[in-house]
Amino acid sequence: MKTLTFPHSDRPDQSPCAPNREALLANWPPSQDLWIFGYASLIWRPEFEILEQHPTKVQGWHRALKMWSRLNRGTPECPGLVFALLSGGSCQGLVFRTPAMQVRQTIEQLWLREMPNSVYTTRWLQCPTPQGPVNALAFTLPRSSPSYTGNLSPAQYQHIFQNATGRYGTTLDYAKETFHSLKQQGIHDKALEALLQHAKD
Repeated sequence: MKTLTFPHSDRPDQSPCAPNREALLANWPPSQDLWIFGYASLIWRPEFEILEQHPTKVQGWHRALKMWSRLNRGTPECPGLVFALLSGGSCQGLVFRTPAMQVRQTIEQLWLREMPNSVYTTRWLQCPTPQGPVNALAFTLPRSSPSYTGNLSPAQYQHIFQNATGRYGTTLDYAKETFHSLKQQGIHDKALEALLQHAKD
């Protein structure tokens, strides 16, 4: 099992940033598979070839529905929300291994899907697997980003769940699909479950 290595960091929130797409593709070893950490829609709509996958838990980051979406799940007039990895805590998800021969195609597809506005910061996160830890590409969000929502009130979540929709559908459907997909993997996200209660008010 070949994985990309990176320097050790004592603080999980200082996981090394991944290079940009061009540098990543230019320097990727031709025989090396790519690992990707999925924590939201990548779990139920990966859109890339998967050789193997494992439940995993990363430290120093947590899943949060605190990123504005003005295209995929909302509009500029009525922004929706998508998940991001924020520093602090831990996050359960899935780690996927994709084949070396498909790395270029996979990276191109991921950037087209996840980085149309270069909002996320890509990082290498260490993910435990039954065969040992692997270093996986992940999409994180700094709190300094204008796409970070900060703390939203229950009324704001309720309004967004009732009204926000974008090219891929509603914020509510996206949140529900993520919750149910996590549950199918044996992951119970209590924070997300509590947020979804606002859709019922």
